[in-house]
Amino acid sequence: MKRSQINAIMRDANAFIQAQGFYLPPFAYWTSQGWATKTEEAREIVENQLGWDITDFGSGDYQKCGLLLFTLRNGSPRNWETLQGKLYAEKIMVVGVDQVTPLHFHWRKMEDIINRGGGELVVQLHNATAAEDLADSDVTVSIDGVRRVVKARDAVVLSPGESITLPPQCYHKFWGTRSRVLVGEVSLVNDDRTDNRFYEPAGRFPEIEEDEPPLYLLCSDYPRYYRPGHAPL
Repeated sequence: MKRSQINAIMRDANAFIQAQGFYLPPFAYWTSQGWATKTEEAREIVENQLGWDITDFGSGDYQKCGLLLFTLRNGSPRNWETLQGKLYAEKIMVVGVDQVTPLHFHWRKMEDIINRGGGELVVQLHNATAAEDLADSDVTVSIDGVRRVVKARDAVVLSPGESITLPPQCYHKFWGTRSRVLVGEVSLVNDDRTDNRFYEPAGRFPEIEEDEPPLYLLCSDYPRYYRPGHAPL
């Protein structure tokens, strides 16, 4: 993806998020120059991959197959072992009409996917087999605390205010309909490095063509700009 495209997506998404009455934390707007001055006080943001995250899943067509996420809070995967520190995560996402997030599951993470405003969110569901294929069995989920059984490959449609709880190893694919959707995620600790299993191969963090300076940093940019103990770049 080109940096100019990423910057444009950020500007547009930030305006949409605020129009829905949701506001991002101050670090969302730190510039690359600002990041170069940060020291140990910002380490949690970097280590737990908080912040902007934009991906086209390797498709080359963000509008058709892509997602904008902002991780608001997250713990370390190590916390699963110690039961200390943050054991939870929260994200906000912007999902366009017919913009698909490909079929995937998480090995360990249970999550609530929440329609926080805008259009409707369509979530297609499958159980996973032991061989990580698509099972033909019915899928049991919770819709705002109400148990619901969904046939394999069927979809649940979430209107604003509705949410679905997805257990680990439940394949899901989602997209927006009617209009763009502001989507929340509340979950166990999020680990995008090792806890995602895409049914078909997909890229998670895109290669970036630097055709202009970054508006704000992606979480994947931090190693280039956050250098505690070094002089600013």
